[in-house]
Amino acid sequence: MSGCERFDRVILSDFLEVNRRELQSWLQEGKSSIDWTAYFKYVCKLEGRSSSAWAEKATRLRSVVSDVLPVDVHQTCPLSPEFLPSSGADCLVSSFCLESVSHDLLSFNHALGHISSLLKKGGYLLLIGALGESFYMGAPELYIPVVPLDESQVCTSLKASGYELLQLCIYHLPPDMKVGVDDVTGVFFAKARKR
Repeated sequence: MSGCERFDRVILSDFLEVNRRELQSWLQEGKSSIDWTAYFKYVCKLEGRSSSAWAEKATRLRSVVSDVLPVDVHQTCPLSPEFLPSSGADCLVSSFCLESVSHDLLSFNHALGHISSLLKKGGYLLLIGALGESFYMGAPELYIPVVPLDESQVCTSLKASGYELLQLCIYHLPPDMKVGVDDVTGVFFAKARKR
């Protein structure tokens, strides 16, 4: 939502077709099974805007999203290359994805390397993920395994994948936020630049 203020072209991606359809529906028709209004209002507040600016932000976002594409971070080319400039993207955002689709640290590192191929040299990666999480519940009695990362592993993986870590923020979850749908201990926010 904030990226649409900085970039004139945004590509969204997701592995699951149902998620891509949901995004397309919201982008084209403004319809969604999720009401995004509260999220837009919150982002506007974080940006120092009036919460009433949310509709303008939603319109701006719709105007800059050029594509909603399938992605598979376990492929050496996660996205179809014809959608990106030949030099690569300026910025890449991955949120709670890599650790939840990788079965171990090695596959997490491979996935991080694969998405790196999408980014131009000097481009920025904003990586958001869970710390200490070994599972999350996808549905009642459906436990989905997650790579339980720690701060040191995140830093090591970024460096090994050719990134310069510019900023790392850690948020430790207080006990009242642990509601039993996962065993996450914290969240990391990393800003890195591709060397």
